[in-house]
Amino acid sequence: MRLVPYPDNGRFRTQATEPGRLKDKQVTSGDANGNASHYAVNEVVVKLRRQLTPRELLQLRKTLNLSVAREHRRQTYVFRSKTLGTAQLIDYFKKHWNPVFAEPHYLYLTNDGKPAGRLTPLGSGSPLQADIVPNDTLYGQYQWNLPEIATERGWNVTRGKQDIIVAVVDTGVQLDHPDLKGRLVKGTNIVDPSAQPEDDVGHGTHVAGIIAAEVNNNEGVAGMTWYTKVMPVKALDNSGAGTTYSVAEGIIWAADHGANVINLSLGNYAEAQFLHDAIKYAHGKGVLVVAASGNDNTDRPGYPAAYPEVVAVGATGSDELRAPYSNYGDYIDVAAPGTSIASTYPGSRYAALSGTSMATPHVSALASLMLAADGGLTNDRIAELLGKTAKDLGAAGKDAEFGYGQIDVRAAVEAAAGQKAAAAAPDRTAETDVQNTGRPDVVEQRLLERLQNLLSNLLGH
Repeated sequence: MRLVPYPDNGRFRTQATEPGRLKDKQVTSGDANGNASHYAVNEVVVKLRRQLTPRELLQLRKTLNLSVAREHRRQTYVFRSKTLGTAQLIDYFKKHWNPVFAEPHYLYLTNDGKPAGRLTPLGSGSPLQADIVPNDTLYGQYQWNLPEIATERGWNVTRGKQDIIVAVVDTGVQLDHPDLKGRLVKGTNIVDPSAQPEDDVGHGTHVAGIIAAEVNNNEGVAGMTWYTKVMPVKALDNSGAGTTYSVAEGIIWAADHGANVINLSLGNYAEAQFLHDAIKYAHGKGVLVVAASGNDNTDRPGYPAAYPEVVAVGATGSDELRAPYSNYGDYIDVAAPGTSIASTYPGSRYAALSGTSMATPHVSALASLMLAADGGLTNDRIAELLGKTAKDLGAAGKDAEFGYGQIDVRAAVEAAAGQKAAAAAPDRTAETDVQNTGRPDVVEQRLLERLQNLLSNLLGH
């Protein structure tokens, strides 16, 4: 799901497969990832109907020559065998244990491109103006994305609150980056629990800066929020890849430790039930989950973005067209700027990256601003308002290219605050306002929409 990189099969002992199947295929370039997923060849993720006893675990170790790579409190295990492959392990557990599910241990990747060059600091900008143009040194020349989505005007309504937290489940964050000073809360390292969630790739630091880089401090870039906190959750390793289990554990940890929004700038093309369980758990706790659609210019649904509990994000460029790399499809909810996005980078530096990974934190940050405007908003209501206030691009109404359209910060925070929505934002009350109408909630509505689209395709309509 990245523009160029793809997993090193030798390093991870992974195999490329057709999504949803264990039919091997060759992947020799980033482009080929559009029709491939990757899984650990000697592992299986199994959710049992009860916790195993020590005796049962010992017997499994002997019978299958396996070890327990991970164990979760929800009776979910990652088993690794020295002699059996994934298909054999799945077959064994399905025959003998009647599991809730037994599935491959998929690999999830960041949804970004390569740095578009290191950014050179410019001279100091002008003082803070009435229209709230920040004085961060790189803002005027490089940060086209924030004015494009009416962020400056939205700041007249709210600039965020310190008690609102966006968890960035990613490669970690540079914890002492000067432009993130005071903007981070305690996080965790799922990859190495004994270590801090430091970023050894760059991806997570970049995502965090889009959300929360210090604004109006005469330094570097401006984040979308002035006060929102970022919770760094390192679930991806130093190659920018992580397993289903690590990502799911990161989601659950964030939901249990106070996150209001979870940003997932990562994905794969295979559905993983344990990951979906984790997302449903977070959603049930009131957390809004936002995920990147992917960077392979394909309409194949990417996960976790395509799950109905998730706000799926596509990318746009400064021309308000769908970015040429951005995935699309009827599961896309909204779009946001994703091309040449300037943000924080490890080494206390700054860089521009492109990808749906960069679009996604714009949406997460906006959700945090909406919560600052009205702390009583539910996750489903935020998702609904994001679509309702988006700037309609492409075909009229919801479409496969942009979903409901490109996010509009001013319109969204005004709607959240109960003010009159911006005139530029289309009125979708008839199709999306489900409060007090007796219609299904947002998750059910998305499921119905996708089922209707599937039936239309099958019937040739």
